[in-house]
Amino acid sequence: MARIRVLVVDDHRIFAESLAAALAAEPDVDVSAAGSGPAALRCLERAAAEGRRFDVMLVDADLGAVVGAAAGGVPAQREPGPGSGPPPASDGIALVAGVRVSHPGARAVVLAERDDPRRAALALQAGASGWVAKDCSLSRLLAVIRGVLREETHLPPALLTGVLRELTAARKHRTDSERLVESLTPREHEVLRCMVAGLGRKDVAARLFLSPHTVRTHMQNVLGKLGVHSTLAAVALARRAGVRPADLAGDVVERSGQLA
Repeated sequence: MARIRVLVVDDHRIFAESLAAALAAEPDVDVSAAGSGPAALRCLERAAAEGRRFDVMLVDADLGAVVGAAAGGVPAQREPGPGSGPPPASDGIALVAGVRVSHPGARAVVLAERDDPRRAALALQAGASGWVAKDCSLSRLLAVIRGVLREETHLPPALLTGVLRELTAARKHRTDSERLVESLTPREHEVLRCMVAGLGRKDVAARLFLSPHTVRTHMQNVLGKLGVHSTLAAVALARRAGVRPADLAGDVVERSGQLA
């Protein structure tokens, strides 16, 4: 019998241990548990080194969230939005995105306290294969685990319409952003890549062998063409459009049209 290796990632110890014990009772499931994003990454690396990779990760959507009493127990972590940067490293959705790159063979299913079309859409965009309520039955969860191994995507029916709406809106935002970025000149695009990399005006000037005044003009042109009023907004739009940051480790830069 082929065994399914499952990794439960949840910082609520009682829930993680209870779920792991329930899954371990299945004859074809091997299960381990991790209490944080870094611990999960260590488990994945160790398993890969030993040749026993995990098949499915069950990840708490609110992994690492700070619960604020003033907020009535609602997780107070920052959530990613159309104009924001990536979520914090401890967030469950961010963990899914990172694992998608470093361990592409592992499927991820996000476990959530509540249905949220926006966050479910973000989870799918990050590479998750499913979004499941924490209070679902064990039989339902096992069906999802086995389903994602068959390349299925699982969502609660009540979330489907909202998730499709969110994914459509996200694609429109990206398309609009791409169109604006395409209006930039090659030099303005390079300046924008430096901005995405977090460089200030003087650092951009030094990297591109331009005067700070010239860089200031380029930055103003970039903001104008993108229709934004701040560097932060320009960087958020650039990220939506898929603009990659300048490679700060490289030593090849453009000077007067020639490589130096």
